[in-house]
Amino acid sequence: MRAAVIDKAGGPEVVTVRTVPVPTPDAGEVLIAVHAAGIASWDAEMREGWWPGKRPRGPIVLGSDGAGTIAAVGSRVRRFAVGDEVYSFSFGSPKGGFHAEYVAVAAEYVAPKPKSLEMLHAGALPAAGLTALQGVEQALRVKRGEAVIVHAASGSIGSLALQFAKQRGARVFAVASGRDGLALVQRLGADAAVDGKRGKIAEALREFAPDGVDGVIAFAGGPALTQCLDALRPGGRLAYPNGVEPAPRKRRGLDAVTYDAAGERRELDRLSRTVEAATPEIPIAAVFPLAQAAKAHRRLAKGHTLGRVMLRVR
Repeated sequence: MRAAVIDKAGGPEVVTVRTVPVPTPDAGEVLIAVHAAGIASWDAEMREGWWPGKRPRGPIVLGSDGAGTIAAVGSRVRRFAVGDEVYSFSFGSPKGGFHAEYVAVAAEYVAPKPKSLEMLHAGALPAAGLTALQGVEQALRVKRGEAVIVHAASGSIGSLALQFAKQRGARVFAVASGRDGLALVQRLGADAAVDGKRGKIAEALREFAPDGVDGVIAFAGGPALTQCLDALRPGGRLAYPNGVEPAPRKRRGLDAVTYDAAGERRELDRLSRTVEAATPEIPIAAVFPLAQAAKAHRRLAKGHTLGRVMLRVR
C-alpha cells in the first residue's frame, strides 16, 4: 500500500510517501480501506519526536482518525462486514495510522459512518467531534439557558463545540482568530463573538453577560483565555483538553476539568446520533492528496486553520 511515513523526527520534510506492507488485522481488529484522514496538531508533535509512550520503530505512519470502508475483519469481529462504511478514532496505534491506503484498528474504536456525511467530512469528524462533544457535554456539562464561552472557536474542535453548545440551548460567546474566523463563528450561530487577538474581550463579555458567564471551554491558552476566565461568575466552570498550552493557572473557587477524548464505540455512536440530529457544519481548511502529505504538514505548520487539514486517500 502507499503510505505517508516518517523514519526520523523532524519537520514536514521528513514525511515521505512510499510503498509499505499492508497491516494484518488481529482477531479483534478490522482493516479499513481509508478514503479520507485528518491531520491534527498532535501528528505534528509526533512527527517532531514526541510520542505517547514508547516510540515504535520506523517507518511510522501517522494519523489518528479517518473514514473508509471495511476491507477485512478479524475472526472475533461480528459487528462489521466487508464493504461497510465506517469512521474511527484510534490514537498512537503501533501498527500505524490513517495516513495510508489501509489501517488496522481495534473494532472497539470503529463505528458506522453517519449516513448524512460523505467520506471527506466523516473523516474530518472523529478526533475533533469527540473532543468537542465530550468537552461540552461531559467536562463542562453545558445546560440550557447558560452563558458559555468557547475559546478558540474558529478551530477544528472549537467550531464543533460552539455548535454542540448551541444545540444544548446555551448562549455562546465565541473567541475566534482573525476576520475570517470571526465570520465563521458568526455563521455557525455564535450569539456574540470577538477576535481574540484584536478585539476588546473584557468589554464584549460585560455586554454579553453582565453578571458573568457560567462556563468556559478552551482549546487554546494565553492572555485571551485569562480574560475569559475573569468573566466567570462565582462558582463558574472551566473545561479544556489535556495539551492546551499554556495551561490556565488554578484559581480559588474555579471548578476546572481537564480531559482526553475517548474514542470507544459508545462515544462514536453518541457522536453519530448528535450529528444526525443537529447536522453541524464540519469546517475543512484544506484538502491534499496522499501524495502531498508533506505539503499538508506544511499547511498545518502555518497555523490559522479554520477547520481540519485533510488527506484524501481515495
